[in-house]
Amino acid sequence: MTASGPDPDPEALRRRAEAALRGARERTRTLTACVDERDLTAQHSPLMSPLVWDLAHIGNQEEQWLLRAVAGQEALRPEIDSVYDAFEHPRAERPALPLLSPAEARTYVAEVRGRVLDVLERLPLRGGPLVDAAFAFGMIAQHEQQHDETMLITHQLRRGPAALAAPPPPDTRDGAPLPAEVLVPGGPFTMGTSTEPWALDNERPAHRRVVPAFFIDTAPVTAGAYARFIEDGGYRQRRWWTGPGWRHVCEQRLTAPLFWRREGGRWLRRRFGVTEPVRPDEPVVHVSWYEADAYARWAGRRLPTEAEWEKAARHDPAEGRSRRYPWGDADPTPDHANLGQRHLRPAPAGSYPRGASPLGVRQLIGDVWEWTADDFLPYPGFRAFPYREYSQVFFGATYKVLRGGSFAVDPVACRGTFRNWDLPIRRQIFSGFRTARDAGPGEA
Repeated sequence: MTASGPDPDPEALRRRAEAALRGARERTRTLTACVDERDLTAQHSPLMSPLVWDLAHIGNQEEQWLLRAVAGQEALRPEIDSVYDAFEHPRAERPALPLLSPAEARTYVAEVRGRVLDVLERLPLRGGPLVDAAFAFGMIAQHEQQHDETMLITHQLRRGPAALAAPPPPDTRDGAPLPAEVLVPGGPFTMGTSTEPWALDNERPAHRRVVPAFFIDTAPVTAGAYARFIEDGGYRQRRWWTGPGWRHVCEQRLTAPLFWRREGGRWLRRRFGVTEPVRPDEPVVHVSWYEADAYARWAGRRLPTEAEWEKAARHDPAEGRSRRYPWGDADPTPDHANLGQRHLRPAPAGSYPRGASPLGVRQLIGDVWEWTADDFLPYPGFRAFPYREYSQVFFGATYKVLRGGSFAVDPVACRGTFRNWDLPIRRQIFSGFRTARDAGPGEA
């Protein structure tokens, strides 16, 4: 896959699709093999499905799209389609469904995958939108990785001893003091993509946007900075919050990010079964859009718009074009960004200098999802593909956009054009933010 279009070598596409599918499945195994059957079938939060539901849903989606839609095969288990339809059953109701047992789910997903790999081995990767550039295989790899992130969120919500472990992210800060903010010059840029082969429908099409000059934080807002907002009475002062945000704070009695608590004069947090001090130099995580917006107001700033975020992440003023990633067009490596569950926490703010944008903005990819100011809306010329329920049914003022991915996101499901969305109250997700401000007279 390249910035200019699909790789012309079908064997290279085949290898890429197979690697993406196998990598997703290995992660799924890690997330489901580390706990016992009781934990797999339990609902650890009404916000989340039982882990075993996610596991079988992954297989069911793979069967429906790759075996039935692409290969034209008969359904293996049509009777479970309704059980694993995410739109038919809200998460809170799923434990009461006739779910496959962990053993049955594992057998099912393994049988589906074996057949899928046989299809991939012989299928000409051309001749229709689902198979051109192996799109459907890339879509399913992304779908599985997205559910892997969902399962990782379930692990964070799960009570009990730690089941997952990973080394801490390296401190790649280069020692040079960083400016607090970076000026992004005003003018047009290309937002979205029409050429990224595995881009999903809401990322398309590429289109021209004109963005006035603005300043954006060099790095995400840290936990230490957010603690100062709390200590200054941020959760007790109505003036920093939108009307719905303030009602939510009062109704839920919010006083700090999710999983934080004050003890012995310091902030502690629970992270994947371990209680530890909050690290002030890490990006703050597990904050809602309402909290991010209130902090930005308290700081005399605002959240960046989605267009501002993408321009800061992709626009190369020297070349006058939009890159795939802040650092260029090459796929992410561990030197560029904290992705793929290699670590179970964000890296210190200011890390990954090799992943910086042309203007010097850091950590735009990985570490924490970043809330933007905007509602989730379609781009001009949007077309739903291959089904309305991926994006179109969520468009409107209900959902806010997040960009950039987190440490829980795999590279196959993260790029400079990738768009995530969620309700403004959501905090269990791996969400943080950075702030922006308009460039004043004489600053642009």
